[in-house]
Amino acid sequence: MAATQIWDDIEIRAANAGEASKIAHFHVKIWRETYRDMAPEEALHVLNEDRRLPGWIETLSSTDIRKNTLIARANGKIVGLVGYGPPTTGIFGDRGEIKHLYVDGSQRGRGLGRRLLQQAFQQMRELGFDGIGLAVVRENVTARRFYNSLGGTEHAEFQDSAPIWKSSNILVIWPAGTETG
Repeated sequence: MAATQIWDDIEIRAANAGEASKIAHFHVKIWRETYRDMAPEEALHVLNEDRRLPGWIETLSSTDIRKNTLIARANGKIVGLVGYGPPTTGIFGDRGEIKHLYVDGSQRGRGLGRRLLQQAFQQMRELGFDGIGLAVVRENVTARRFYNSLGGTEHAEFQDSAPIWKSSNILVIWPAGTETG
């Protein structure tokens, strides 16, 4: 795992299990801001901190060295995160999966999302993943443009099998050895 890095007065480092509650809070806050006009009302209500926290505890407590989460902190607050690891569904093939990328609105447009992805891509290559993929909700045009600007290719479409929101998703991929620019 890479050491802590300081970038533009933001500390980027591996998250730890003791931060699960703060990460779940950040995740829910940014997820709701991002998807408030795309997700059904039920999903916005049900996908709360109580629902997200067990997943973060499991992820951050995992002994699988391929499961990692990097957090970005500014002034003691989480302002970004990227979570990645082995693929959760067959559509990813042998690619590693970016499971979460969230950046606080106060930090958008400054390059933090790009920086987090760069570090995740580097670590995923070191872990031996054969390329990288992520799922993006079809209606999330802003994210799709961002991934395209980083060299991602929209590769396939699929429906999320989650029980609460069966969103239409697009698999974005980067071949092995890809840099994000």
